[in-house]
Amino acid sequence: MENWGSKRRCAAVRVNRRRRTPLTLGSPRLTSSLEMSRPERTSILDARALSRALQRMAVAVIELAHGTDDLVLIGIQRRGVELAERIAKLIEQQEGVLVPRGALDITLYRDDLQTVGPKPVIGETRLPGDLTGKHAVIVDDVLYTGRTVRAALDELADFGRPKRISLCVLVDRGGRELPIQADVVGKVVKTGPGDVVEVQVAELDGRDQVDVVRGARQ
Repeated sequence: MENWGSKRRCAAVRVNRRRRTPLTLGSPRLTSSLEMSRPERTSILDARALSRALQRMAVAVIELAHGTDDLVLIGIQRRGVELAERIAKLIEQQEGVLVPRGALDITLYRDDLQTVGPKPVIGETRLPGDLTGKHAVIVDDVLYTGRTVRAALDELADFGRPKRISLCVLVDRGGRELPIQADVVGKVVKTGPGDVVEVQVAELDGRDQVDVVRGARQ
């Protein structure tokens, strides 16, 4: 029969064995917690897919405008300007005509300008003459709440009265706060409030790619 001293020695050995297994950063419990907080990046358009999307959008713009007679493409700063330039060149290749284009900086027309700061950075706004009687197509990279487009509409009103204004966007991510809908869309993706859609264009970023970063905003 085991005596009391033997039982105490066995218990001490079991305790020491348990203590030899430290809790490290590589343990499943801590690793899973860190992985859950790390944003997840997914590519939804690579360079080839983005190029194909722009080609489809160019065809859709021509059909929407019933030709190019009164067509004007206007990109929203920043990446909307580069996308508008590419779409205009694609239309010119297909139709053999020059498509007027311009750029809008909507900073001073934002409804949250008071939150931007005392010295907001103002980009360039340039338009190809009076827009009265023109079919103006606004081009932007991402459509989200609709507030950027609302600001663009307010600014365009200062440059004439187009006979029609249409909206062309590369990515529609949903989440609208205003009743605004795009007429031409390159890619539709469902996102949450904490997600970010990152559009990169070769002219500014050195490459063409669109990523969705899930959980980027906590």
